[in-house]
Amino acid sequence: MNATLQGIGMTSRRTRMRLVQRLKEAGIQSEPVLDVMADVPRHIFLDEALSHRAYEDTSLPIGHGQTLSQPYIVARMTELLLAHEPNRILELGTGSGYQTAILAQIFPEIFSVERIRPLQDRARHRLRQLDVRNVQMKHADGGMGWPDKGPFDGIIVTAAPEEIPEELLAQLDEGGVLIAPVGETDQVLVEVVRRGDRFVRRDLEPVRFVPLLGGVIR
Repeated sequence: MNATLQGIGMTSRRTRMRLVQRLKEAGIQSEPVLDVMADVPRHIFLDEALSHRAYEDTSLPIGHGQTLSQPYIVARMTELLLAHEPNRILELGTGSGYQTAILAQIFPEIFSVERIRPLQDRARHRLRQLDVRNVQMKHADGGMGWPDKGPFDGIIVTAAPEEIPEELLAQLDEGGVLIAPVGETDQVLVEVVRRGDRFVRRDLEPVRFVPLLGGVIR
């Protein structure tokens, strides 16, 4: 944890610890994940009008029809990635940058793609505030991934495709893991592990995410 991150939002530390206790009660077990959830100040990733709700375990709007994911989901998806000990993570859907900041404290290299330029610009600014230096960002259609930087041993998708795009599976390294919500109306969080030419899928739990859309917004 860098010194800049430690120094931001210390007044809300007690509030963040209450959130961490709720995450434990909900089933999050990874100590590294819980430690980072306690340290990263979620309120700076929200507009000031919503910052007082930052440590509720709920999703919150960030504009452009997008949301800041529920802390439980952020922790759960990070915990699932960590179980496979990846180093190079592709994140599809930077959004506010909160999930990105969590990932950046745990994994060595993060490659984050966002299709909505204003969200990406704000996320980049917030990550700079936290002195996060191990994230590369790209403005592009998230469904296409980031082929030039692949393959990745971890992929996390923060919006729901109806089915996992083949382009993403092709960028998954041998033994790598992809974590994503999948579905239109009835969504489920899935884990996909690459075993040679096979992709072993495990359905985990019901979730609710915004849909994964194509194209870019400038």
